[in-house]
Amino acid sequence: MHSVLRFNRKQCLAAMISAIVVIVCVCIGVVMNLTTLYDENFDQMGLKTFHMFTVNSNILAAIALSMVIPYTVDGLRKNNYHLPNWVVVLNLMGVTGAALTFLISLCLLAPVKGFVLIFTGSRFFLHGVCPILAIVAFCFFISDHKISLKESFWAPLPTLIYAILYFVMVVLVGEEHGGWKDFYGFATRLPIWLPSLLIMPLTFGIATVLRLLHNGSYDRRKVKEAAMFEAEYAGKDVAEMVRAMARDQREARHMADIVVPSRIISLMIKHSEDEAHLDECCKIFVEEYLKK
Repeated sequence: MHSVLRFNRKQCLAAMISAIVVIVCVCIGVVMNLTTLYDENFDQMGLKTFHMFTVNSNILAAIALSMVIPYTVDGLRKNNYHLPNWVVVLNLMGVTGAALTFLISLCLLAPVKGFVLIFTGSRFFLHGVCPILAIVAFCFFISDHKISLKESFWAPLPTLIYAILYFVMVVLVGEEHGGWKDFYGFATRLPIWLPSLLIMPLTFGIATVLRLLHNGSYDRRKVKEAAMFEAEYAGKDVAEMVRAMARDQREARHMADIVVPSRIISLMIKHSEDEAHLDECCKIFVEEYLKK
């Protein structure tokens, strides 16, 4: 039992730590932009920093990862790492935007303005470090829900919203009438129809690759988890194993609030080939936990 719980806790801690690291890096990059009121190479500093997709995509990625932290804390407390589906899909939306930022910075902005300029200062975090860390966190540590093709269609939504806003403020309103400067060069350096046709397919392509990497990590984790449960519980009496688990938790928590690990118990039943029922085993757990 202890090896299964250790594996669960490691998964939980990896998700928590990776989320915190990305959030801290995003905060550093955004604060650097907000406190830099003038940059001879970039006009969008101070509060104007929120005009940029770079900043907004990183903030969305950080917000999505912040949603992971309460569930990892709860997972450590209950020995049951679990993320709701909507949290994982929100993370796909956030990391897709961050990955798009990285690719545009690397393939479009850096060749025009120079790699040193695009990947130094706050841009070191927002163009490089944060997107890369967010991709790693999502693909390898936020692996508690297998994302379907249908769910992946949510991923380009933030990019679509920003693209519409950018078109309105840059092309329809224009800088001379209080709109935005074409700081990405989509309307001045390129024919406007080109980015309009390419951005959304590119964004969905990125989301598809991220989904495949994430789902691969999910599958590997589930295979390893199943193998560990089979090794621990095959042919064993689930009721007795549940009593032992309740005793361990009672001693560790000194009669704290009862947390019934129903998911773990259901996996124990599944891999033990025992005919025990989940509701009965949960009752056994509570009864054993309350014994003096």
